[in-house]
Order: sequence, then structure tokens, then C-alpha cells
Amino acid sequence: MKIFQHALKLKPRSRGFHLITQDIVRASPEIADIGVGMCFVFIQHTSASLSINENADPTVRRDFEMFFNKSVPENDPDYLHTDEGSDDMPAHLKASLLGSSVSIPIRNGRLALGTWQGIYLCEHRDYGGERAILVTGWGE
Repeated sequence: MKIFQHALKLKPRSRGFHLITQDIVRASPEIADIGVGMCFVFIQHTSASLSINENADPTVRRDFEMFFNKSVPENDPDYLHTDEGSDDMPAHLKASLLGSSVSIPIRNGRLALGTWQGIYLCEHRDYGGERAILVTGWGE
């Protein structure tokens, strides 16, 4: 059994949905040595999230942003948590809806994502800054 874990910092990105699959693969060269296993990716933040979805057409990521902005609007007068700006509470809610982790099987030394799948960093703040990711993998 091989086990690895890497902490990585993702550069600050604008609000939206960003493909980070290659960041994860570059940070985890041990994936190539695993025939069968799992890769667990966790974001250490409460105002950004992770998801797996369409990796080819960038309009999908723009539509994700539009949908979540309509579904969880800013400046709702009922929000109590507003100290960090109008995007903060909506960012927490969006992150809870999407989640803080994704699990991807490893098969024959590669992440076993589908043809059109990629790992998204879902940045829900206008200025979220660097994001800390923990990648843990195991297998044989």
C-alpha cells in the first residue's frame, strides 16, 4: 500500500469556477505509481468549495457562477454575518451546498475522471486570496 499527502497553495483566483485538475496532478506525482487507489482532495476554507464537472466548455463554468449567484444572492437583509462584506455569507452558503472535498478513483496511474470531467475550485468570494488544498492518495 502506498500513501501520500501533499499540502498545496493555489494562487488567488477571481470569483468563479476554475479548473484545477492539473494543479492536483502536478502536486501529486505519486499517482503515477498507483494502479488501483483513491485520491481525496480537500479545501481548507469555508468560503470556497470543490466540485467535479464539465472540463471542456468554459460556458459551463460561467453558467455555474450565474446559477449560484441567482440562488444565493448577496445583500440579503436577513443575513446576520456581514462583517466581512456582502459576498461573505453567500460564499459560506455556496461552499456548504457544493462541499469541501472530492474523491477520485486512481486507475492505472491516472485519476479516473470521465472524458469531460475536471476538478473545479469554486471561488465564492470577490477576493478570496490563496486557497489551501490537501491532497491525500492511497492504493497499490
